[in-house]
Amino acid sequence: MNHNIIGDSTAKDQLKALSNQDWQWAAIKKEEYHSRIQKACLLMVKHGLDAVYLHAGTNLYYFTGMRWNASERMVGAILTRNGQLHFVAPQFEYGTIREFMLIEGKLHCWEEHESPYLLCAQIFEQAGLSDGRVGIDESCPFFISDGLASYNPQIKFSNAQPITAGCRMYKSTDEIAIMQTAMDMTLAVQKSAARILRAGISTAEVTAFIHEAHQTCGAKAGSYFCIVLFGADSSYPHGVRQPQDLQTDDVVLIDTGCQLDGYISDITRSYVYGDISAEVRRIWNIEKALQLKAFAAAQNGKPCSQIDLSVRDLLAEHQLGPDYQLPGTPHRTGHGIGLDIHEWPYIALHEETLLAPGITFSIEPMICLPEQFGIRLEDHVYMTEEGPRWFTTPAKSIDHPFG
Repeated sequence: MNHNIIGDSTAKDQLKALSNQDWQWAAIKKEEYHSRIQKACLLMVKHGLDAVYLHAGTNLYYFTGMRWNASERMVGAILTRNGQLHFVAPQFEYGTIREFMLIEGKLHCWEEHESPYLLCAQIFEQAGLSDGRVGIDESCPFFISDGLASYNPQIKFSNAQPITAGCRMYKSTDEIAIMQTAMDMTLAVQKSAARILRAGISTAEVTAFIHEAHQTCGAKAGSYFCIVLFGADSSYPHGVRQPQDLQTDDVVLIDTGCQLDGYISDITRSYVYGDISAEVRRIWNIEKALQLKAFAAAQNGKPCSQIDLSVRDLLAEHQLGPDYQLPGTPHRTGHGIGLDIHEWPYIALHEETLLAPGITFSIEPMICLPEQFGIRLEDHVYMTEEGPRWFTTPAKSIDHPFG
């Protein structure tokens, strides 16, 4: 090896080293859920909505602290613009729902032979919203939104995204602190994964190690996701059907993250196991330049599209692209992150959301050379009053990817 900490250790030694690190974080306090509800109510007034329906999943958890996975049965909450919270759930889940309830609200239950949509109609009527305007959780399945509309023909339903995204897109200090710890964990795991590489190792073995390494750091569920690619497979952004074992002089691309108290990390590193060719070095250096150009373009008050545009312009200067053409960058420059791994805002040419303090997003303008290799460097940014800050320090060079 002609570069640092790649292939110089074992999985056993790296897991031991990770176990000796002390990771600290604090869960979101109950008071913050109340402040989120208050902000949602203000946004409902601003956007002319009388209530929003929050479906089981991320939005329900964000506003109420209730962790509940979506299924074929309706579980959710109706939040009115005056702050009233009405939970809706099957009657047989009553005890469990009460146990999971962090923020108090009235619990309305329906039996298996009854319609939850009729129950919602009754809730709307009792709240004086029979002919009001109600936003529906943008992640809500069609069968739920269709049922609500069918039983409430006098209500004007619309997308609740201005409320949900209007709150979730701007992270609090406590949210950013949790995300920082999760990112730090994943960067440490990335370094350890590089150390265990050897010729012939399979992507499955590296993936399994990364999963266990995340658990060792304190992410109980292990990896939230993991992409490990070697050689020409790295030219496919999200992998191939039958990945190859590692060979000397292969490009290595590892994209992984974990979940900590619901918040997600997501970091990609690309480097070489062995000798670095002139072409790989050239493309890696361009990728690094793209990442830094995007960071510099991330300024408060400017649209997210400006970041992506700055990347496209620099690609063209290097005779890559143009636009999404290959060889070049086939996808957007980045994505928002938080309780969902991909959320608002998206760092793409169509995204006119203005950057502001609290917004968090990735910078990852991957360069793909079809059937040859791909280089993706991904770190995340959070916006402050002074501008962008990295959660994790970007790779220094292809010779020192963790330097």
